[in-house]
Amino acid sequence: MQYALKERAQRLGWHADDIEIIDADLSLTGAFAKLRTGFQELVAKVTLGQAGIILSVDVTRLSRNCSDWYPLLDVCGYRCCLIADNGGIYDPGSANGRLLFGLKGQLSELELHTIRARMTAGLLNKAQRGELALPLPVGFVRDTLIAFTKIPVKRSRIVWN
Repeated sequence: MQYALKERAQRLGWHADDIEIIDADLSLTGAFAKLRTGFQELVAKVTLGQAGIILSVDVTRLSRNCSDWYPLLDVCGYRCCLIADNGGIYDPGSANGRLLFGLKGQLSELELHTIRARMTAGLLNKAQRGELALPLPVGFVRDTLIAFTKIPVKRSRIVWN
């Protein structure tokens, strides 16, 4: 779906040579921009005025952290860079675009919080049932009953001079 955005950009009037796909962040969480080289490259290109539009399947996937999201919106508004997703094309420099993207950014951040809360609740539930299997320290092994036992250690003789 992401690579089909190139065809959408062409339908919107951009030339094929002017379209760049940034896919360095595939399978990475949008929670932290500092770990995402693709997002950093995107912000840099917008800041330098090298982007006229950002196309995304869902703009909330660009960042799930408002402290990264709002600076992108600011620079897009300042550099007149549009942002488009499956819902439409928006101008983050306009009041309506800013309002919409502000809400989308907050919802995205809330969604990340909700996902984390559900995962933590699942871990706690497993722990309460006694089914949470965390990595064991060195020298222990897990048996078929999910219990763990200490491996017998063969002691070697130490000789001191």
